[in-house]
Amino acid sequence: MKFRFRRQGNDPHREKIKQDLFAFSKTVEHGFPNQPSALAYDPKLQLMAIGTKSGAIKIYGAPGVEMTGLHKDTAAVTQIHFLYGQGRILSLLDDNTIHLWEIVQRENRSHLVEVHSFNLPGRPGIESFLNLQNTLNKSLLFVMLFTCLVIPLFSVPEEYKCGKSLGPVESLQEHPQDSDKILIGYSRGLVVLWDLNSRHVVNLILGKQQLESLVWERSGNSFVSSHSDGGYMVWAVSSSNPCTHDPISSTVPYGPFPCKAVNKILWRTTESGSPLVLFSGGMPRASYGDRHCLTILQDSSHVTLDFTSRVIDFFTINCTDKDKEFDDPSALVVLLEEELVVIDLQMAGWPTVPAPYLAPLHSSAITCSCHISNVPPKLWERVISAGQQQCPLQNYENWPICGGKNLAPDPKQKELLLTGHEDGTVRFWDASGVSLKPLYKLSTANIFQTDCDHNDSLTQAGEEEWPPFRKVGCFDPYSDDPRLGIQKISVCKYSGKLVVAGTAGQVIVMVLSDEKSDHMIDVATVDLLQDREGFTWKGHDRLPPKSGSVVFAPGFQPVVLVQCMPPAAVTAVTLHAEWNLIAFGTSHGFGLFDYHRRSPVLARCTLHPNDSLAMEGPLSRVKSLKKSLRQSFRRIRKSRVSGKKRAVVYSPTNKVQEANAQLAEHDAEVTPVQRRIEPRSADDSLSGVVRCLCFADTFLRDGTHHGPTMWAGTNSGSVYAYALDVPSQEKFSEQSVEALLGKEIQLMHRAPVVSIAVLDGRGNPLPEPYEVSRDLAKAADMQGSHSVLIASEEQFKVFMLPKVSAKTKFKLTAHEGCRVRKVALSNFTSVSSEEYSENALVCLTNLGDIHMFSVPALRPQVRYDCIRKEDISGIASCVFTKTGQGFYLISPSEYERFSLSARVITEPLFFKMNNKQHILQYQERKHNFTVNY
Repeated sequence: MKFRFRRQGNDPHREKIKQDLFAFSKTVEHGFPNQPSALAYDPKLQLMAIGTKSGAIKIYGAPGVEMTGLHKDTAAVTQIHFLYGQGRILSLLDDNTIHLWEIVQRENRSHLVEVHSFNLPGRPGIESFLNLQNTLNKSLLFVMLFTCLVIPLFSVPEEYKCGKSLGPVESLQEHPQDSDKILIGYSRGLVVLWDLNSRHVVNLILGKQQLESLVWERSGNSFVSSHSDGGYMVWAVSSSNPCTHDPISSTVPYGPFPCKAVNKILWRTTESGSPLVLFSGGMPRASYGDRHCLTILQDSSHVTLDFTSRVIDFFTINCTDKDKEFDDPSALVVLLEEELVVIDLQMAGWPTVPAPYLAPLHSSAITCSCHISNVPPKLWERVISAGQQQCPLQNYENWPICGGKNLAPDPKQKELLLTGHEDGTVRFWDASGVSLKPLYKLSTANIFQTDCDHNDSLTQAGEEEWPPFRKVGCFDPYSDDPRLGIQKISVCKYSGKLVVAGTAGQVIVMVLSDEKSDHMIDVATVDLLQDREGFTWKGHDRLPPKSGSVVFAPGFQPVVLVQCMPPAAVTAVTLHAEWNLIAFGTSHGFGLFDYHRRSPVLARCTLHPNDSLAMEGPLSRVKSLKKSLRQSFRRIRKSRVSGKKRAVVYSPTNKVQEANAQLAEHDAEVTPVQRRIEPRSADDSLSGVVRCLCFADTFLRDGTHHGPTMWAGTNSGSVYAYALDVPSQEKFSEQSVEALLGKEIQLMHRAPVVSIAVLDGRGNPLPEPYEVSRDLAKAADMQGSHSVLIASEEQFKVFMLPKVSAKTKFKLTAHEGCRVRKVALSNFTSVSSEEYSENALVCLTNLGDIHMFSVPALRPQVRYDCIRKEDISGIASCVFTKTGQGFYLISPSEYERFSLSARVITEPLFFKMNNKQHILQYQERKHNFTVNY
């Protein structure tokens, strides 16, 4: 018998199967780049590039056209410039290095690759950088001017002849009609028109105001300078007057009081004859010096765009054909510190253009996420319709940055990524491809009476006459009330029902509706303490719901609000739409609620007598140092005590069954070396936190009759299984649901239970609600013995049902020295054959690595390094999909997407390029795009 359990060598056939099933790759980054620092645009290729402080360069074109490059050193990108129409980029870093990037071919793919780099002499901090590319012999010629540069200026006053007095070079601008001439602007105010061929000064402009930026007028007969006093000046350039002291005009738009500097200015000509002036900064220093603004001026039209984050850079999309007389700008693109804003300059009122990508995921801080695979077409269409009614102008066909052509057909399956946010919103994203597109936003704040009215600040801003502010952008880091934060989300994609749970114990059941509604919300309260004495809630109060009717737009509309008491943050939630049941848990216990009859079914307190921290709440600042020290010393004392413990199963009649002892002996033989894992204290703080909940139709009472069950797992390693008596659909309104405790399991070492899943007789996960009744999935095998897979932070264990006898286990902490953080059951299809697939248990540990195990045998399959172990927020934010992909936050505004499947993968793939024509292609197994230049 012992030979059955000895470790075997690698089976070549099995290894081939694993290669066809599993493959790890980080594929694409979704969201807005973290800490952007530079911006560039190629008007010929219609591609935009963004540089970041971490040394990344990201290129964007039409939706689906994206590329990323990363500098070897993590120095900040201070400037980036396209080589016009060539698909090459020059980047300048703050360590005084210049880098040349281009698209090269490797293994039938094209990548953005660094091909050259150059270390510049002198101290770091180049102020200005210009590349001249209008002629072939100057395609890679760039001019750099340092603070020490001194040009022989014979006709300048004495105070301008010293290099130090000139100050640094603030701006370099190529002449729009003659590429042999460049305009050089010094901080002191001196501006020089320099001829590169003859190497002499053509014109001198002796300004006296500190210079910030320069821009040419299209004809080259004049230019505009912006200054530190909040003003700008228009200067004439004439060969008859080589030295100029006075500008044509000088304007301080927000004077006469002291103003902040105009950091950058653009001057665009139009067919109407009135130039369009755009500049950032220039606000009155005393009143609005803290505002982040960009002003648009044309004739009597004047708009001050008011942003919630700092302006990094901006450009206009306009005509660049030299034969044309006017610029005729069509759009303004503004890169902000936290988002990208595009303004339509051709429509009246200059409205914003919705972005098909680069949406700020962190417009309010992300607090949770949920992924839905294979979204039914009906649900998809209804979500799209609700989003279009929220934003009627949401037409991505008008997106102005349209370089490249997406050749991909529509994906066969739609995917949704739902993100919960601190401000009480749930945002729906199209995660079917490389571009994460915003579809619909659901807000829960209008259900409650919050501490402040969200529209107060907007109303006040609208009433101000000067400056004419207009709030623009969706980044809003401030929440009306931290209790609104969304903690958990559960969705039934077949019935259109959604459950969201929040920080103040609110659990909201919503139904998708295509029509506007005005109705009252039913409110029910569930006491999870069950009148237990000795506990006093010291945390925040509940959110008071609004009284009377509330108007709801088409989309997900609340039908019932379940309030947990005490109002602690909800730590787990699940929904079974076919049974009309929701289950929810907090740090105090768990409850079961029938939302059809609006009545509680069950409430159980899981608190230990010493769970004092559970009574303080996440928003409480009161922490007991004495309590923490006492718990630490208790753990030290208990670590000296060793003894063999097994999982214990309690029946409702308090009969105790020992877990299978033979299995323990088998583990001892299989594993020659294991780490010693000490049991956790039963009275650790927060031991009553409910970590997971699930519904299942399985065998709990006996081996011949299956029925609805509910399972709950806690932080102290306890598992509660309830048998449910659910009436038929015809009798939902007449009979109430009843719950009876069937089993209670206490895991060895009291490790927190991370996940619970019931497997059918073939070892497959049970189908979702409505899948079988609507012929969308095979019915579960009810002939063989069912089992329950319980994943704790330390091990995975499979118990046979209904006796709850141990079948197999894998002690991850003992073997690998890590702890489980995230768990999911995913299905993997072979690349060799669509007919062959396997279910696997996917596990993310606290070290950031991913382990995969067969189900239900729990045999290790593969292991991959995914997230840095120091990236605690990234590990905590990870979410797996049912098809073997995953997402995790690499910054507050970006998701990294990865794939564990050899077949289902989302990544940029590019086809072969030749010297005459470069073709970039993107493919998500069926997604392609091309960029021709």
